[in-house]
Amino acid sequence: MVSLPLGQHRVRFQRIEHTFTIEEAITNLGSLKFSQSNRMPDPKDSTRVVTTTTTTTFSMAKEMARSVLIKFQEARFIAPVDPKADFTSKSTVCFVTPKGIVILERFCNRNGIQQNHVRELIHSARNPKQLVILERERDTDKLNHDLDTLIIIWCRFVGNKANDDGSSDSDSIHEFGRCDTGVKMQRDKRIGDKVYPFVFNGKASVDWLMDCSTMVDKREAYELLNLFMESGFMASAHPAYPSRDDHQQKFVASKSAYYYVTMYGEKVAGWNTSPEGSINGDSNGKAREGAARDSNSNRMAIIIANPAARLLFREFLKDSHCEENLSFYLEVKEFSQSYRAAKKSQPTPKVEVIRETLAGAYSLYNAFLAPGSPNELNIDHSLRTALASRMTRAVGDDAAMMQSLDEVAQLFEKAQNSIFKLMASDSVPKFIKDKKYGAQLRERNLDSTLAGYTSSRSSP
Repeated sequence: MVSLPLGQHRVRFQRIEHTFTIEEAITNLGSLKFSQSNRMPDPKDSTRVVTTTTTTTFSMAKEMARSVLIKFQEARFIAPVDPKADFTSKSTVCFVTPKGIVILERFCNRNGIQQNHVRELIHSARNPKQLVILERERDTDKLNHDLDTLIIIWCRFVGNKANDDGSSDSDSIHEFGRCDTGVKMQRDKRIGDKVYPFVFNGKASVDWLMDCSTMVDKREAYELLNLFMESGFMASAHPAYPSRDDHQQKFVASKSAYYYVTMYGEKVAGWNTSPEGSINGDSNGKAREGAARDSNSNRMAIIIANPAARLLFREFLKDSHCEENLSFYLEVKEFSQSYRAAKKSQPTPKVEVIRETLAGAYSLYNAFLAPGSPNELNIDHSLRTALASRMTRAVGDDAAMMQSLDEVAQLFEKAQNSIFKLMASDSVPKFIKDKKYGAQLRERNLDSTLAGYTSSRSSP
């Protein structure tokens, strides 16, 4: 998308902005080319910033390009303007979906990419600015399925209140352009000889999860919806899909397969509760008397370790325009794992491994720490200067590169600790007192987890 020109294309006697044809996309994938700028202090004069531009090129055969486009469509990043059009036809006109725009915006912000056509698309009215960012296990990349995380995703899925206004069309791929509204429901629907409350169909369920979250494979949607059923949040309302064992009932992704929100599902979603009290059990929102001053550091450590709390905290930081703090902390954590793995290489670290790990360090630096970087962080001036000096120093032989990597890792750890303390002291207190997120923490019983800190300081 960064290198694909977007323009006007005619579809059914109407010109549509920010679109492309399948043929244009295949041609673009056949010879990908885009530039990325890196900003570094001048090694000879730290007051000057030197900008270097890297051009990346990549090519692929037409059949592979077509397969990639199909994957993009399945992930709901792109879609044909005319839903009835043949997606494989060269002349089919496509657009970037609201989900695709958010994904593109996150990528460009992370990498400092500022092409004009991308900027126009990101700032267009079609950007929902919202997407449920699902937490994944870092080692396996699988979705976190712990109960607390499952509950939060369920709450996003059904919304703060039932989406039963009757204004949306469940056949339309554009239905779920807004991720702050739950799946389309019908308040009361007769199926057979029984009337069910808050009914939705299998197709709409999958559409919502694919359109409004970061999942890219329908199999993950099926897995999640089966977990909703196993947890008792939703149940089948259609006699056409009987099961020998209700406990082994499987989700069916069909428009004619109906499901309803159970009373337990309503309770879990917070439809039947009122947000009262605070994270510490006090109605006035004040911290418990005698709470340790370092309690927010402990809470921050719990948030980092708990996928459900982390999901909510990330949403809060995005609302507060400082999501980059958490992103940096987690990316440094991943870099540190790569660094330790490189150090353990036997008998000595290979030069390719060292270079690859250093490349990851430079990517982090340019995204979060370089002057004018797209997600520039607020860290101590002396630490920023030390990082700039170390990152601009030329590396020599293998031993020199290993020493450089050691020094970079130590400085990144200091920057990570600095950001941890900043989030703990500034963001965490606001997070737990925020009316929206404080209520969600209480409803998910995450408040007791965060309030149950120990008296000793947790290490970040």
